[in-house]
Amino acid sequence: MAFDVAVKRVYEAPHKSDGQRVLVDRVWPRGVSKKDAALDLWLKEIAPSDELRKWFGHEPERWAEFQKRYRAELDDNEEAVAQLRGLLGQGKVTLLFGAHDEAHNNAVALMGYLRGA
Repeated sequence: MAFDVAVKRVYEAPHKSDGQRVLVDRVWPRGVSKKDAALDLWLKEIAPSDELRKWFGHEPERWAEFQKRYRAELDDNEEAVAQLRGLLGQGKVTLLFGAHDEAHNNAVALMGYLRGA
């Protein structure tokens, strides 16, 4: 099943084309008010564990291993994954993240997981 899912930094302005906006970070992003974030949901339960997040440290050379470990966590996190898949069944979802690196972050890894990559 193909989902309409996108990723976007939470610091970018909301747009109508975002669909439902879901923050997928465990920690609230610095310098963003709840109003400016314009979230439909903060699904912190789907974020990587604190241990995995700290180990990764957004170091690109750890990206492949991070994705592997995060997928294993997601496989064990059926409730949060089911909640997100339910939203995807309703239409477009934009996964929001706070990291500076737009290519190597948990939202990108989560989108790959959802798409079965």
